[in-house]
Formats: sequence, C-alpha cells, structure tokens
Amino acid sequence: MTAVGGRAAAAHETTHASGVAVSTSVEAAEQAGEPAAGGVRLRVPASSANLGPGFDALGIALGLYDEVSVHPTRSGLTIDAVGPDVVPATEDHLVVRAVRATFDEIGWAQPGLALRCVNRIPHGRGLGSSAAAIVAGVAAADTLAGSPLGPAGRLRLATAIEGHPDNVAAALLGGLTVAWFEAGVPQALRVEPAGEVRPVLFVPSRRQSTEQARGVLPEQVSHSDAAVNLGRATLLALALSGAEPAVAVGAERSRLLLAATEDRLHQPYRLPLLPASADLVRRLRAEGIPAALSGSGPSVVALAVGGGQAAAAIGVAAPGFSVIPLTLDAEGVQVETVDSQE
Repeated sequence: MTAVGGRAAAAHETTHASGVAVSTSVEAAEQAGEPAAGGVRLRVPASSANLGPGFDALGIALGLYDEVSVHPTRSGLTIDAVGPDVVPATEDHLVVRAVRATFDEIGWAQPGLALRCVNRIPHGRGLGSSAAAIVAGVAAADTLAGSPLGPAGRLRLATAIEGHPDNVAAALLGGLTVAWFEAGVPQALRVEPAGEVRPVLFVPSRRQSTEQARGVLPEQVSHSDAAVNLGRATLLALALSGAEPAVAVGAERSRLLLAATEDRLHQPYRLPLLPASADLVRRLRAEGIPAALSGSGPSVVALAVGGGQAAAAIGVAAPGFSVIPLTLDAEGVQVETVDSQE
C-alpha cells in the first residue's frame, strides 16, 4: 500500500508514489523562475469512482488512456486535440487551466503553451475525464518545474481544481485508491488490486451532468442506510484488493463483490434519472455480475472476476451502450520528459 497526503513534498522529488520518474535537472530554469526547456509527454488513465457504496472515496484506475504532451513556448497558446469530443482550444481547456494553476501555485512565470491531446476517455460519462485532464496538467507543470509539489502537492492541487479526490487519486496513483480529508487536506491510499478483476464498461451515447447528479442527493440520510454503506464500502475495498478473501470468509471474490457493490447513499437517487443505466445494472446483477454506476453515471461498470465472468458481462444485452472490456491500470499517470515537440 502507498499513502499520499500531508504537506507537499520537497523540491527535487525524483519518484512518484506509483513509480513515475520525474526530471530533476532544472537548476538553470529554477534560477530564472521559468519552466525547464523541452516538454513532457503524459499518459493518464480513466477512472471509475464510487463503485456502488464508496461515494467520493473509492476509485479504480482503468486501462483506457488519454495522451497529452505539453511544451512551453515563448508566448501564445496552441492546442491540437484528437478525439470524438469537442474541447475548447482556448485558456478554458481543462489541461491548460491545470497547468496555469500549478505554475501559479509554485510561483513560476506563465509561459506560452503548445498542447497535443489524444482524447480516448469519453467526456461526461462518469469515467474521470475531467480528473484525467486535471492530473495531466498538474503533473506536466510540476514536472517541468522540477517537481516541487511532489505526490502530496499534486493530489492537493488537483483535488482543489476537481472538487473531490476519488477520481483524482486513482488517476494519479493507479490501482485501487481510498481517498479522504484530514483537516481539509486530501489524503489517498493506494491498494494493489486483485489481478483477476476484469472491469467491463458500458458507455452510452448520452452525457450526464455531474452537477445535476449531485443535485438530486439528499442532504441527510438515515443512520441505517449509512451503516449499510459503511459495511459494503469496507467489504468492497477488501474484495477488490489482492488479499485472498477465502482465508477470512470462505466466499469467492465475485460473490463478495456482488454484495459489496450494493449502495444506499447515491444510486437510489441517481438511477431514476438514468432508466437505461438502471435497467442494465439490474440485469447484470441478476446474472450474478457485480455492477454499479461508474461515478455519477451514466456509464455502468461491471467488476467481473476472471475471463468467464467478463465474457458473461459482455454477453448481457445492452442496447444503446458501447461495451468496452478493460484491465485495471496499476501505475497511474506516467510522465516522460522530451527535448522537443513531437
């Protein structure tokens, strides 16, 4: 397990908590208060948060990636975006906003920027596309500056931009993540996930506004519902981890995950907005396949165990949904320094 949080790491941190190497040869740029020459290329994963009971706390990184390159220039802004979703080619671009916020945070001069983005994570589908863009921008700018923020500072700043830490933590660290706050500061724990878990995504063409999905949630819930979710979320973290469940409880992992993905805090209020997603979750679970909304929806994630159950999930009729079998991502954002624009 890897924990991230607390105060920002010192400058010249050389290794990300998930093993990402970063540049430390930036002495000349530090003296000038500007980003180092060259640029960075990043690969950042999609993520699925909540997973049923883990509202705003649990997330998994998925083997579906956006690729981003960021190069400081003398002035101006150019954005070359490839992908099915329309994104602004202005300072409102989320990667640009995250880069700017990071340079402001560490007190460095704002350069011009040249971005290239290959967007594979569907937008507005509950798959962490905004968290991926924010993590890419924060990690890019921090790396260009010599990593004064480090893992803890990246988590803190990315969470401040995103508003909640669950997808951010998964995109930063990979694997299964548990996120929480201490005195207003986000913390995250990475847990090595079980290798046999095979997520299958069901992605509809329609989008879902996160703001709308949060707007239907009640301000208070009953003590009994909170207690149910506490038990389910604890079970979910254990059942998704690499620990062998049979040692403790004598039940197979898929059965544990089916029980663990029950929820009373957010899905009962959100699923009525998403009748097709609600029907798909019901039919998958009727087949014994652990399934829940991915984030606030409308995508559905099935946490299949082994190839057989993944095939069974793929075989469930899902009209109006694209079915995407994936693996779990174990590494989180990957950053590579490059000498020139490519």
